[in-house]
Amino acid sequence: MKESNFVSAVVYVRQCQDTVGPFLTRLHAALSENFQKFELICVNDASTDGSVQAVREFAEHSEGAMVSILNMSYPQGLEASMNAGVDLAIGDFVFEFDGTEMDYEPRLVMEVYRTALTGFDIVSATPNGRARLTSRLFYRVFNRYANIQYQLETERFRVLSRRAINRVHAMSRTIPYRKALYANCGLKMERLRYDPVGGGGRPRAEGGRSRLATDALVLFTNVAYRLALWLAVVMMALTLIVTGYTVVIYLSGSPVEGWTTTMLFLGFGFFGMFAILTLVLKYLSLLVELTFRRQRYVFESIEKISK
Repeated sequence: MKESNFVSAVVYVRQCQDTVGPFLTRLHAALSENFQKFELICVNDASTDGSVQAVREFAEHSEGAMVSILNMSYPQGLEASMNAGVDLAIGDFVFEFDGTEMDYEPRLVMEVYRTALTGFDIVSATPNGRARLTSRLFYRVFNRYANIQYQLETERFRVLSRRAINRVHAMSRTIPYRKALYANCGLKMERLRYDPVGGGGRPRAEGGRSRLATDALVLFTNVAYRLALWLAVVMMALTLIVTGYTVVIYLSGSPVEGWTTTMLFLGFGFFGMFAILTLVLKYLSLLVELTFRRQRYVFESIEKISK
């Protein structure tokens, strides 16, 4: 018996003309076999290859497919694009697919969904094996210094209940890093692990991920505070060293008048000022972007295709 819940599947599409068609075909088969009604939302992050045409061809040749193509006005990255897709989704449960590389069996989609029905608002699929070095480093630092309910790991996709989406939107309408808010929204989460199969491979790293990682560390962890603290300690140490050196010069010779004061001022003042200003400016730029930016994303058009 098919599920009566209406589900939405939001798929991030960016320069993936070779993988998006097969991915949507397998996803549509899994959903149509198990759900009475569902929708596919493909968020086109201003792709310049044949990705959108591949989505249209899939929709035209798939019986019963209800596909929406959300075209972003210009490349805005994974986070903003997926936020736009989730805002458009109307399902009781919403799947988030951050890419079109499928290194798992389609049945895992239903395993994740059925796990959500057992009392979890957010359920993700995590591949076994070693992630990229940069990803491992980021998650290690993030999980150590972030005050969140659940630790973060590499994920291929996840499903969210409507309650989870409403909770996250109530916490922040501007979501710079979805996974961090999901992990700290106070709702129950679960993670299903699987062994990668097939030739899907690892999803390609999207542009701007290094900036996103920096912003996430500043917003959700105390790394910046600790860095500022260590800089303060280093500045104090340098001040003591310069002070000691100045005293030695004074006792062993005849220093130029005013040299001691100038060295202390330049060494301590300028070094400390630029170090602290760097952190302050980073915080201010994030606050301005998150608090005063009127548009979280900009899209060009929405194309609905159904058969």
